[in-house]
This record gives sequence, structure tokens and C-alpha cells, in this order.
Amino acid sequence: MLRTKIYGTMLAPILGQSQSEIGGSKKPKTLEPKTSRPILSNRSILFIVILLQFVLVAYFTRAPNVSSVPSRWNSQEFRPAGCESGTIYVYDLPAMFNIDLQHKCNDLDPWASKCKANLNGGFGPPAKELAGIVPENILPAWYWTDHYWGEVVYHNRMLNYKCRTMEPESATAFYIPFYVGLAVGNYLWGNHSAKERDWHCEMMLKWVQEQKWWKRSNGADHMLMLGRLTWDFRRLTDDDDDWGTKFLHMPAMQNVIRLSVERHVWDPLEVAVPYPTIFHPRTKSDVLEWQTFVRRRRRTSLFAFVGGRREKIKNDFRGLLQDQCTAAPDACRHVDCARKSCLDGTTAILEAFLDSDFCLQPRGDGFTRRSVFDCMMAGSIPVFFWRQTAYLQYEWFVPTEPGRYSVFIHRDYVRNGTSIRQVLEGYGREEVARMREKVVEYIPKFVYSDPSEGSGNPRDAFEIAMNGVLRKFKDHMERGRLGKRNDVQ
Repeated sequence: MLRTKIYGTMLAPILGQSQSEIGGSKKPKTLEPKTSRPILSNRSILFIVILLQFVLVAYFTRAPNVSSVPSRWNSQEFRPAGCESGTIYVYDLPAMFNIDLQHKCNDLDPWASKCKANLNGGFGPPAKELAGIVPENILPAWYWTDHYWGEVVYHNRMLNYKCRTMEPESATAFYIPFYVGLAVGNYLWGNHSAKERDWHCEMMLKWVQEQKWWKRSNGADHMLMLGRLTWDFRRLTDDDDDWGTKFLHMPAMQNVIRLSVERHVWDPLEVAVPYPTIFHPRTKSDVLEWQTFVRRRRRTSLFAFVGGRREKIKNDFRGLLQDQCTAAPDACRHVDCARKSCLDGTTAILEAFLDSDFCLQPRGDGFTRRSVFDCMMAGSIPVFFWRQTAYLQYEWFVPTEPGRYSVFIHRDYVRNGTSIRQVLEGYGREEVARMREKVVEYIPKFVYSDPSEGSGNPRDAFEIAMNGVLRKFKDHMERGRLGKRNDVQ
């Protein structure tokens, strides 16, 4: 079957055949005049010339050698540059699974409308308030992007991805543009049942399981993006009081790779990707200008803390960090998120990180939070208190050696009275400069560029994520995990 030739190296024996092994290998016979007739008639000569022409035409137009024809299923010649690991087909889901959810933006947050987040392809409204804070030339690259809008950002990027294919039969992987974070977000607060929180997930899985491309591998070559923390999709019971949906525990999801802003570290099918930040470079020059700007920035504070107390949480760790910060106003810059919103349109956050050598990064609603990337984007060195906040999450996007770009202070030391200021003052200026340079070097890897300006965009978090997932699928095929598929009729 043709389907079995699409994956792995099953075409290799065919492509390795010589011309003599495949049809059309015999040389055309040469025609020579008979020696018994020294002189040919004009009619005979004309006949011979016509016959020779016919033989030559037949020789050069015969069926070509298979080895000389690039296969559109396997050959890289039919893939755009940079797509050596394969191509991705994007499902055209019914609008109820993405666009309709996006338009229900007034219901996503009980405290404020999220409709502005839909602007500019999911980047949100332009961050005009940053004028005078960021270089004027790159101000148009800044937007107030919602940190949970990754599903929309990834979908829009995927539609214009250079490795997207419109031919599902030749695809290496399949992308499901389901805005599951927005779907469950409508039902996380208020008097909603577990059944309501699962409804969109169940309907989407029912739809995708009816697609013939799903059936050939039971979803093992499919992927999607989770815009919220993985824990929002892992409800264990059907109790209405339990948080979130059980989407990731549904049987149909057991083979699907998912990108998530925070992954379960024991789940091999989940890949943690950076939260969307507010910087979306249009070209490589935007990135270079920003990197130069943060390198040269004069920093007046030793460290910064962006966050507020959570009074209802027992032994609130953020409260301890806030106490240490406010006790050292000459060394620490504090932005109190308990007193004002730190999600949209707050210039104070970027200013605090730009002015500080280090930034304190406790866990957020999960182990991670968007502030980690806001901090590093400003050239500030993150200080972690949980290893799962970054070290066990974003392997593709941050340096492999944690000590080269960050500081780790175990939270128990802080609870027992360790002075964060004294720890950070123990780093010399040269060491701080080396760590900052490593942070600045990695900025292109964790921002999402703006593809609307055409070519010239830097290789960003989206590209790294897609290349990594395609490599996973390619490795699975080579190991046989995807090699035994059902034929698609």
C-alpha cells in the first residue's frame, strides 16, 4: 500500500536501485547497413533516418529511473528549507472549538473582559504606554499580550508556518487548533458542573476520532497546545467541586503530544513552552536592538520582586519575599501586585526588571509563571526557589547549566531566615555580567515573533517548539512507534 511508503525508510531499497534494475535499462539497438548493398536508395536512407529518430525519442522519453524521481512523501527536495524533520497539517476544526470560544471573551474572567486579548492575532492591544521605556524604533513590536492566550498565538503562527502542508497524506504531524484553555476557562469559576467543564473536550475528541488521519495511528502523530497550566486539565474525579477538566485523562488523549506553558514533569508526551511575553520582534534587527539596549542598561537595584501577598494561603512564601524586599528599599525594587493588576498594561513591571540585576521568581498558580520570561527578557537574572519553576520545564529554551544564568535558593532556607540580599551580594560584578550575558543570549529563544512582517524573523520559541516536536515524531517513526499504522482508504 502507498501508505506504508510514507513513513520511515521503507523507500530506501527502491531509491537505491540502479538503472539496470529498473525498466528501461536496455540500450537501443544500432542499425547498420548491410554490406551486400554498397549503395542505398534514397527511400531506404529516409526510412533509416526516421527509424533512428523514433528510437532516440523513445530512449529519452521512456519511463525514468525511480531513483531519479524525488518522492513527495519522503524527499526533502519537496520541503521548504528548515523542514527536514517533516511537515504539519492543521485541522480545520468547527468554529465551536476555537473561534467561537475566542469571541466569548467576556465570560473568560469573572473580574474583567478579555476581549482586548483577541486583537492583533492574539497579541493584544499595542503597548503604546511603553513609549520612553523601550527604544522608539522597536515600540511597534510590543503588545499587552495575555499570558494565557498561547492557544490563539500558536494557531495563528501555525497557519503561516513554513512547514505547514495542505496535503494531509504527506504530513509528518497533525495540529489540532482546539482552544481548550479558553473552553475550560469559561467554567472554572461560578456554579458549573464537571460535565460542563468536560463538554467541549469530549465533543472535540469525538470529532477528531472520526477523521481518517487520526485512525491510522490512533492520534500518535497529533499534537495541540494548552494555553493554561497542565493541572487545569487533569481533574481526577467527576466531583463538581474538583478543579478543571479531565481532558488529559480521557482515553483518546493518551497518545497525543501537547505543548503547555507548564507541563507535568512525569508525562513524556508534554513539552513545556514559554508563556507569551509582551515583546514580539518583527525582524532579527528588533531582537539585536533590544539585546543591545538591555546589555547597556544601568541597573540601580540589586534585585526586584514583582508579586503580592496571598493572605489566605498558610505560610505564604510570597509574603516572606515581600518582607525581605521592603526591608531593603535601597537594594530591592518592589511591584505590589496585590494592590494593582499586574496582567495588562503595567509598565512598572518592565521598568523594575530593567533596573535590577536579579529578580525573585517564586512559584505562581503552578510551579511556573509568566514573570520568569518577563524578567529574563529585561536582562535580569532570575532567582528560583523551586527547581520545577524552570529547570525541569523549559529544556529547549533555557541554558542547560542552571548556574550559568540563574541563582537557586531553596525555599526552606528562606523560611529559616536566610537573607536573600546577602546571597546576591556575594556575586561579583564580573560573575553578574557573565550571567546576564547568558540571559540576553537566550532572549530570541523564548519570545514569539510577529510573522506579519514577512521574512527575516528570528528563530523564536514557536520555531524551536515545532522543530522539537517534529524531531520527536521523526524519532518515534524511526523507532517504530509510528511505523505500524492502519492503511487509510
